[in-house]
Amino acid sequence: MKTKTVLLLLALFMLASPMMAQGTSGATNWVAITSGFSMAIASAVCGLAQAKAVAASAEGMARNPGAAASIRFALILGLALIESLALYTLVIVFIKVV
Repeated sequence: MKTKTVLLLLALFMLASPMMAQGTSGATNWVAITSGFSMAIASAVCGLAQAKAVAASAEGMARNPGAAASIRFALILGLALIESLALYTLVIVFIKVV
């Protein structure tokens, strides 16, 4: 399965080469393109981290219901810090692109 994915990506990169060779008539805004990729990566990582944090806190509360308040506080603090990664990335994208 992994080999098929790598070969598919390689084929797509080879097919994309002629599109990029169209000359100097239009300038490509590489900052906007890479900013989009960075925002996508940051959002994906934040989503995975938040899912893992919620799953771990739910398991912790199920194992020890007496510590639910402290686990909930740590969860909310952690989710705020995780979400700040995406927000900081979004701010940097707006600063660089605009």
